[in-house]
Amino acid sequence: APDGQPCNPPPWGAIVAFDPESGAIRWQSPLGTMHDGWPAGSINFGGPSATAGGLVFSAGSVDAHLRAFDTDTGRELWSGELPASAQSTPMIYEWRGRQYIVISAGGHGKLNSSTGSKMGDAVVAFALP
Repeated sequence: APDGQPCNPPPWGAIVAFDPESGAIRWQSPLGTMHDGWPAGSINFGGPSATAGGLVFSAGSVDAHLRAFDTDTGRELWSGELPASAQSTPMIYEWRGRQYIVISAGGHGKLNSSTGSKMGDAVVAFALP
């Protein structure tokens, strides 16, 4: 569209869980926000990562947040602000008995002008309790 919004109605992006046996959608939640108060669910450019403890992390939206979702319900449990938009897939690892989530947050040059995607050059780690 001329104002930079996608031409289809929102949400423009979601995180979706499927039942692998039936193929049915178990739940779906809009993922992220667009700038200037556009409705929830931004276009997405990164995949989710899941933990064995029942969390799904995603930072593929154009806003500068890493989000955690409950794998059973899809409810957003946590959101952490990043120094720049990520549009990437988080990495999960364990070191010395503690679990970490790491994300590259650099923005997307072609999205910057149309969506307000924050630019930067950071790698951010979060420790799980």
